[in-house]
Amino acid sequence: MDDATSHPHLHPHLHRPHTFELPRVRALLLHAAPRFIEGVIAPVAVFYAAFAVLGLTGGMIAAVAWVYGGIAWRRLRGHPVSATLLIAAVGVTVRAALGVVTHSAVIYFLQPTLGTLLMAVVFLASVPLGRPLAQKLATEMVPMPEAFLKHARVRRFFLRISLLWSFVLFANALVSLWMLFHQSVGTYVWARTGLVVGIGAVGVVVSVWGFRRLLRHVNARPVPA
Repeated sequence: MDDATSHPHLHPHLHRPHTFELPRVRALLLHAAPRFIEGVIAPVAVFYAAFAVLGLTGGMIAAVAWVYGGIAWRRLRGHPVSATLLIAAVGVTVRAALGVVTHSAVIYFLQPTLGTLLMAVVFLASVPLGRPLAQKLATEMVPMPEAFLKHARVRRFFLRISLLWSFVLFANALVSLWMLFHQSVGTYVWARTGLVVGIGAVGVVVSVWGFRRLLRHVNARPVPA
């Protein structure tokens, strides 16, 4: 059975090739939650659990082992590797390499920022390559019809959103760098979190608003006979 028939609640209006509607929030959350937990929550939880017992080096090694073990497990079972998990792999690799070499508190807090900078570059590079990372992430969270994704306006939207998120991540990284070198560690930990979440929230709001606007435009166009 193909994905479209096995998950009809995630693929409404497939009989109209260029239309697409957002699924219900509950269906969206059920589909996206496992990927978010696997690629975002679990690596952080594994790191802090190992860090409490084994120290910085042990925490880094445990996080790397979790992420790359998950990738290997998916490959062995013939399942696709999610973009969220690939992003986690990039982040933990950078953090582990610097953490193991330096054992510096400043470098330790610098690592997530370097990972953010790297992801900003990846988002930015995906635009001229014509393979927007925002589209890959979005389709993992909300499966979309292939014909909808081939629509010229949809392609332009995901290119622009990838560019937007490269700027969001660059802004997060610059704020983090400034606070790390100009504020106390305590201030950095608490204030940076709020600022980064705030900047990210703006990106999310703009992305969702733009996508809903895109859907209204694409779905309103008559389907050629």
